[in-house]
Amino acid sequence: MIAGVGIDLVEVDRIRHLYARYGTRFLSRVFLPEELARPLAHQDPSPSLAARFAAKEAFVKAFPLPARISEVGLVIQEGKPRLVFRGTLAKTWSESGLKARVSISHERAMAIAVVVLFRQDLLWDSPPE
Repeated sequence: MIAGVGIDLVEVDRIRHLYARYGTRFLSRVFLPEELARPLAHQDPSPSLAARFAAKEAFVKAFPLPARISEVGLVIQEGKPRLVFRGTLAKTWSESGLKARVSISHERAMAIAVVVLFRQDLLWDSPPE
């Protein structure tokens, strides 16, 4: 059963400006350490950072309880984007019994993310009830 859906669209230049202005202070306040290695390996990390920021915002919109974007992160595992949680959100998420799927995309000007939250007993290959 779907418990929440969130979507967010971010201008890459907005993230580029924040990164240029505040540097590592911006990164450390918004992103988890484990989500920075991949974007910072690019010559221009802004599109990847914007996609991660969009995923954070999409999660906050989908999750039925208050959540801070600084406690949710997006990492790539086995070629797929995955959400990770820290702090009080990690405990709240664990207790919620929910799972998440996230999809991200970006191009020069915009980044987008969609997050779908669902109960653990949902099987993706099962026919609808």
